[in-house]
Amino acid sequence: MYIESVPNRNSPPAILVRESFRDEHGKVKKRTLANISDWDPVVIAGLKVLLKGGQASTVPLAEQFEIQRSLPHGHVAAVLGTLFQTGLHTVIDRRDSRERSLCLALIVSRILDPGSKLALSRQLNPATATSTLGGELGLGEVDEQEIYRAMRWLLDRQDAIEKRLAKAGLGEGSTVLYDLTSTYYEGSKCVLAARGHNRDGKSGKRQINFGLLTDSQGCPVAIEAFTGNTADPATVGHQLKTLRGKFGLEKVILVGDRGMLTSARIEALRTDATLDQFAWISALRSGQVRKIAAAGHLQAELFDETDLAEITSEEDFPGERLVVCRNPALATERTRKRNELLEVTEKNLTEIAAACRRTRAPLKGQANIARRVENAAAKYKMLKHFELEISETTLMWKRRETEIAEEAALDGYYIVRAGRVSAEEMDADGLVRTYKSLSGVERAFRGIKTTSLHVRPIFHREEDMVRAHLLVCMLAWRLRWQLEARLKPVLFNDEEPGGAPRKSHVAKARRSASGSQKAATRQMNSASSLPVHSFATLMSDLGTLTRNTLRPNIPGAPANIYKLTEPTANQTQAFELLNIIPKALPACSQ
Repeated sequence: MYIESVPNRNSPPAILVRESFRDEHGKVKKRTLANISDWDPVVIAGLKVLLKGGQASTVPLAEQFEIQRSLPHGHVAAVLGTLFQTGLHTVIDRRDSRERSLCLALIVSRILDPGSKLALSRQLNPATATSTLGGELGLGEVDEQEIYRAMRWLLDRQDAIEKRLAKAGLGEGSTVLYDLTSTYYEGSKCVLAARGHNRDGKSGKRQINFGLLTDSQGCPVAIEAFTGNTADPATVGHQLKTLRGKFGLEKVILVGDRGMLTSARIEALRTDATLDQFAWISALRSGQVRKIAAAGHLQAELFDETDLAEITSEEDFPGERLVVCRNPALATERTRKRNELLEVTEKNLTEIAAACRRTRAPLKGQANIARRVENAAAKYKMLKHFELEISETTLMWKRRETEIAEEAALDGYYIVRAGRVSAEEMDADGLVRTYKSLSGVERAFRGIKTTSLHVRPIFHREEDMVRAHLLVCMLAWRLRWQLEARLKPVLFNDEEPGGAPRKSHVAKARRSASGSQKAATRQMNSASSLPVHSFATLMSDLGTLTRNTLRPNIPGAPANIYKLTEPTANQTQAFELLNIIPKALPACSQ
């Protein structure tokens, strides 16, 4: 191998790296390996020395390069690459712009390192960067206020974004899952913050409610914020307007829990002529189940050989299909829990009765005793099963055994209700499966609120910023949902849809054989010894693949050289599943 200078008429000569070889006839030939005409002459001279067996520098090899910067890159390449592959950037806006790039950084950062907007600006700035995210998006210097402006820009496009997501994930006759949750609020300025039913265990905190619409698989499509004192059923009308008015859907099957799709909301849906093609799937409340049982429609012998049976009750639920389900495991758990709560309630009542009988400072006054009972025992919601006799100086009680037995007889039973869904469209087992798919929305809520994206607590003061923050979190969860779907083989997630086979969907879902083996061995499968990860630990693992910026200590050498660390077997597997090849050069340099 040698370097040859080839004259090029009136242009500078071409400097070529060539190799000599003999063909099958023994004739000497040469072939060009590389054109290095644009290299610095000093570097070319050094290479000539090396090719002749010499040493181009007297400096030891270990000292010929300086590592200028080393930034985590693998997790950025995985998440940002998937974002571009799924087309989420074009859903946000089809035109490339700085605002769009900042919004992409907001979305990716919610998955990789959720935090404040000030923290994000520091993570993106070249001087204080904690990953290659800012460089990959070509952002350069980023100001905190610029991020807030980008959020407002994103919020202005929420309707268009959700329409595109609905067009891709929803269609006429499709199933739509809906649920509402809340997150507590830190501050006192936002008009959305109010006191209401607290789901976070933060008593005394104001909160903000938000509802999430997903497709049948639990992939988010739309999100909407409500004041913290908005009741669950009151939000259903907004979602119907979204499905009909914004998305233009004439027929869908709306799935909501028993607290969301109440009888009053279903009656409103039934009588609205503009929604005559909208179907619903929900469940009956416990009082309605007792009413069905009292009417004789629920017969225990129906469940001797099966765990579900379809019935009708035209007098109470005209035109609706009712699927009665009985889960023995659920019955056992409810019985155990009731007995424990009854015992705890009885223990508290015993202590209050003892306080009434003590000789020193006894508890007196009917109102005082009743207040103590309310404070100590009402939280267990078992006082309905006790007959209380409260006088000025005593407390006496006894269990209502008949009522307890009647309630226990219905343990394990629940009834799924459906309207405008024919048996041809969906059988009884399908109705149960569809109702139980609401767990996908609940999982999204858990991810958005706690384990992944940390939507709570909310600190933004302005209503628009709160709505934009929730939109960013919804888009980030959608991206994470797509990542997990592709990375199942290297995650603890069960790769078989629905888990292990079961005779009906009333039975509890369990891991498949392959999923159980993966969980037990912590390895991908019997043929591979590679460890499996949770999503969070996989992102941490991918982040150890760094992009290194090197500077040669050779006169005339290029200013910077970019080099990736060698990927591990786990990292290689993950990138293969995502169909992504991490690049050494920053995106803005190419």
